[in-house]
Amino acid sequence: MRKVVTGSQVAQLRNPDPFAVPAWRSPVYRTPGFIVAVAQLVRLLRRLVRFIVRHPFAAAVTALLAWLYVTAGWPALAILAGAVVLVLAVWRWRWPVPFARWVTAPARNRWRAWHYRRRWSGVMTISGLAELYRARVLLPVLGKVTATRHVDRVAVRLVSGQSPDDFAHVAENLAHGFGAMLCRIRQARQGSLVLEFVRKDALAAPVPALPVPDRADLAALPVGRCEDGTPWLIRLRGTHLLLAGSTGAGKASLIWGMIRAMLPALLDGTARVWGADPKMMELAFGRAIFERYGRYAADAAAIAAMLEAAVAEMHDRAATFAGQHRDHTPSVGHPFIVIFIDETAFLTAYHPEKTLRDRVKAALATLTTQGRAVGFCVVAALQDPRKEVMNIRNLFPDRIVMRLDEADQVDLVLGPGARDRGALADLISNIPQVGAGVAYVRLATHPDPVRVRAGWVTDADIQAMTTECAPALRAVRVGAA
Repeated sequence: MRKVVTGSQVAQLRNPDPFAVPAWRSPVYRTPGFIVAVAQLVRLLRRLVRFIVRHPFAAAVTALLAWLYVTAGWPALAILAGAVVLVLAVWRWRWPVPFARWVTAPARNRWRAWHYRRRWSGVMTISGLAELYRARVLLPVLGKVTATRHVDRVAVRLVSGQSPDDFAHVAENLAHGFGAMLCRIRQARQGSLVLEFVRKDALAAPVPALPVPDRADLAALPVGRCEDGTPWLIRLRGTHLLLAGSTGAGKASLIWGMIRAMLPALLDGTARVWGADPKMMELAFGRAIFERYGRYAADAAAIAAMLEAAVAEMHDRAATFAGQHRDHTPSVGHPFIVIFIDETAFLTAYHPEKTLRDRVKAALATLTTQGRAVGFCVVAALQDPRKEVMNIRNLFPDRIVMRLDEADQVDLVLGPGARDRGALADLISNIPQVGAGVAYVRLATHPDPVRVRAGWVTDADIQAMTTECAPALRAVRVGAA
């Protein structure tokens, strides 16, 4: 046996192979126990001071609870806990909105943030988003988590060299990894993105027609519900709207939802609705509203004449407003005019008379290029979004796509890459109770598509709207007689 060699390294002592290379090991130095205890105590005090500095409120609450327990025992803690629960219950009952803002929302955000933080490393690694650089594993940085009852939005800072497409390719893996129904990739500032996790489908059940508002905000008309549970607000003032969807997708219900939300503006005279209804089915059910608060046309020639009349009125307004102001303010003298066109494809592509088709397309092109500044809005609904059917679709800043038959049609309406960003309009169910009214929205100011569902405006709702307008209709008829 060889003697033990003292020094910086010690040789392997027992080895049955005399020709084996000795294995060298570093010597082990025993640290005295009191030094270890002092070091751990200093580390604990440092962490305690850092916690107090970072979380003064939590530290104060903890100190108060400790003082109560020492001075009065556990009954004081029980009484305090009961009082806190009672105050929170009364607050939740009497003032639910501030309670949700200051208590429910922060608690939900913290809980969901802990959920993602606990699984973050494993899901990122298994999904192939953990990068190896110089023998170090680099993970995307988990940022702020904002949660609602149905959707979580997770901010992520990318590793240098990554792109949002890397996450888009594994979106399904991320959804399964974090226990969500769906994961969408949303753009953020350079080097960052937002993961939108859908935990629960808030649009599974039909949305009833929303009540008529007390005041019509033409820049935010409530017509349904968004996927995160918030109201779906449509802007008509200062824009034009293209609506595409197959038969039975719910286009007519959405149109009537917009008219329903505009009803206060119609009654006070600051808005007017013009209807083009070549099918003579959808808008004709509430024709009295159009005749009282605007115009209605069903024959193709009459529709072309109505659109040309709108162009003429638009030019008159432009001449009146020239040099005075650049933005239109709705008034009784110059009301905001919304032109609803059902089955637009019949007027622009399928009608047998080429002259009439050209008249309609020329009028629509003029209205969509010059009408916004003087208080005109065109809402065009169609089933076939192909270019040869609607060659001016790029003149509509805001677009809505409902159920479509083909996946390629989604990008034709919402723009290139919309389906890859989550606008799966071709997968919307054709069962009316499940998919009628479900849509994806792309706004000019927000390129990412948003999933929504329009309120279902029934025949009874339209009749009630017509009845509400009946006193004004009777007064007009009596005056004319």
